[in-house]
Amino acid sequence: MDDDERIRAHLVSVWREARKRFSVGGREGMLLLTDRHLCFVQKTESKKRWWTVVVDRQALKLMRSKDTMILHDGYGEEDLRRDLENTKNTEIAFDDILDVEYSEKAWGSVLELRYSKDGKDAKFRYMIARDWVKYPLKEPTRYLKVDWGPFVEFIRERRITP
Repeated sequence: MDDDERIRAHLVSVWREARKRFSVGGREGMLLLTDRHLCFVQKTESKKRWWTVVVDRQALKLMRSKDTMILHDGYGEEDLRRDLENTKNTEIAFDDILDVEYSEKAWGSVLELRYSKDGKDAKFRYMIARDWVKYPLKEPTRYLKVDWGPFVEFIRERRITP
């Protein structure tokens, strides 16, 4: 992330699943959109107390408006830079994104992403979770229906490659 970049959208309680053969399960994290990057943060230095409050606040916002271009107080550019130092977190330049689209399912809204980084292609899908089961493994039980349209358009408008 560059020094002049700003966070444009910040979503928490995002479930990411790899779209490849024999892939099981997924990861919970934050999905952030900056001026030139899409970031998925699964290991954060933010406090648990902050996280639980923001998850509840986001759920209420998304149930009212469905717009995914939201920001949260208490997490800024410096926090993101610190979190991106962890190798488990992902930062993807818009130009590395080969395809981005979204779809509506009966159970929720899905953001589909295909990108190439370091010569390897990867496919993921992202959903915003509403409820979780924590035993034996943490997994979402319900997802929110949201409008990924502005999120996708933001990425498409800023990519140099078509």
